Amino acid sequence: MGSIVRYLGIAVQSCALFLSRLDRQVHSRRRIRAKLRIMPPRNQSYSSIEESSSLLDESHHHHAQKKMELKSASSVSDYGDASLWKRRTFFVAIAAALALVGGKNLQYALDKSSSLKPIGPYRLVEAQEGHNFFSFYDFYDGPDSIGSAGYNMYVSEEKAVELDIAKVITETDPLSGDPVDFVHMSSAPTKKGPRDSIRLEGRRRFDHGLFILDVRHQPDGCGVWPAFWLTDEAAWPRNGEVDILEGVNGQTAAKTALHTSNKCDMYSHVSPWSMTGDWEWVTGIPNQFSGKPDFKTAKPADNCWVMAQHQWANEGCTAVHDRNDTLGAPVNDNGGGVYALEWDPENKAIKSWVFSPIQEMPENLIDTIDTAGLKDESKRVMPDPQSWGTPYAFFAIGEETGCSADHFKNMRIVFNLAFCGTVSGNRFTRECPALAKKFNVTNMEGINDPVETCNAYVESDPEALDEAYWKIRGVFVYERELRKPKKDLTEKN
Repeated sequence: MGSIVRYLGIAVQSCALFLSRLDRQVHSRRRIRAKLRIMPPRNQSYSSIEESSSLLDESHHHHAQKKMELKSASSVSDYGDASLWKRRTFFVAIAAALALVGGKNLQYALDKSSSLKPIGPYRLVEAQEGHNFFSFYDFYDGPDSIGSAGYNMYVSEEKAVELDIAKVITETDPLSGDPVDFVHMSSAPTKKGPRDSIRLEGRRRFDHGLFILDVRHQPDGCGVWPAFWLTDEAAWPRNGEVDILEGVNGQTAAKTALHTSNKCDMYSHVSPWSMTGDWEWVTGIPNQFSGKPDFKTAKPADNCWVMAQHQWANEGCTAVHDRNDTLGAPVNDNGGGVYALEWDPENKAIKSWVFSPIQEMPENLIDTIDTAGLKDESKRVMPDPQSWGTPYAFFAIGEETGCSADHFKNMRIVFNLAFCGTVSGNRFTRECPALAKKFNVTNMEGINDPVETCNAYVESDPEALDEAYWKIRGVFVYERELRKPKKDLTEKN
């Protein structure tokens, strides 16, 4: 009850401040009306320059007056006008309702408008585990996006359950020996050709956070394109994209990639010792005059803009792990791995780690995952990325970097399993040559079509696609507590 009273007080104070401003606006507008009534008509002649200036002034006054009228139909009514009192009563009622029904939301809104920043210790936001896992997501039902153009159809939750490609299975955890509920997601063949598959879209939006994926098996193989990522599709690429786990055609080195709008560049802003990995190197870009691939030139993919020059379209800035056993089959053979991404704009960085085998995880991360599901918050161990060692990927964002923090906002988690398409398909012939030879499809000129060849392979429903499934222990999301920066405290003192 005490918290409700406190929030009610905050609401009433905010409402009183608003009404006070409203009263001052009413008095001000009444004075303006009085001046307008006594203003004499213009009867003198003007020079051409003075006439233009006068017209501009009148136009400005007209727009200002119009703007004033649009703000409130009764904004110039008398103080005792009934409509004004109705509005005053309405705002008081709304404030009281907000305080009683959503005190926490009101406090959050006030915090966001204050000088509080997410710089405190991490606190658990979501523990996506077992039978509750799918409640954090919506199932996208429809074809793959034009940009990915995967040879698959995403299905609803009802159909996924019916096809037995989305389920929770209780199994013995080989690490602990205890029974654990694991989330399984896969795909199914169809008579039409494209496979039925799954795309999950998170229900919560984020502007920062720490995202931890404990995955015991990830989809792997030729023609396979799984991803665990953050995005805001409706405002892409303006609000950014962060690929945390993504691989095609059996790749074995983890990558983290950022895709953004213009003016997000890592060049000269990321020191070599800030990460153990390296930038992906780009070569073979067609010469702008001859159109022939240029294999003599190579550059790091450190510009995050999706249309950056001298990079492949939508390549973004991509950091690659220094170990070649951090993705796909090697991770599966080791019993899985943990992928962690810290998106921390206040500390000017996005960082990525991979721990596989899982036994190699730092103690803090092991304890964090083991205690995330406890109902007693006091017994949960909070993550401390500073104790995890140097990340394999590091991206500088925020003030005094080449990429402002507002390139990334309002993003949600996405899981999907695609096949072939613009990436896995286009690289199929080069990365899976034996299969490309067997399922070769040519175009009208008799030249191999890598995408159609990949599609033909997928249509054959090979046993190898049995490895294209997710087995997830859980996803754990943390956000920093809101605190007042020390600078603000010092200035006030």
